[in-house]
Amino acid sequence: QVQLVEAGGGLVQAGGSLTLSCVASGHTLSDYRMGWFRQASGKEREFVAGISRGGRSADYLDSVKFRFRISRDNDKNTVYLQMNSLRSEDTAVYYCAADRTTTLSAVNVDANLYDYWGQGTRVTVSS
Repeated sequence: QVQLVEAGGGLVQAGGSLTLSCVASGHTLSDYRMGWFRQASGKEREFVAGISRGGRSADYLDSVKFRFRISRDNDKNTVYLQMNSLRSEDTAVYYCAADRTTTLSAVNVDANLYDYWGQGTRVTVSS
């Protein structure tokens, strides 16, 4: 069992930056692919970014490419989502998710395949 706790959300002006963190406990993070998802009010949850177990592969939602960066520190059992040039449409609750796998290099973009989820952290971007 893995527990995930997100932090770092808040209110920011458009064009600003935030860095979200997700700390895992209960199991070593290096056995898991990790992902960030978000859900805006009235919308379905969507994939934002994912990173492979080893951290060498990543994938992004098209609208956040070149603005967001996912990274991980397996020694600290933590995954990060650095968000730059934030837009009002980035406003959502952001969730961290973990998918246990033996695959080192693949990224998982499918929410249905993730095993564990955090409680979410709210990001509000004011225009």
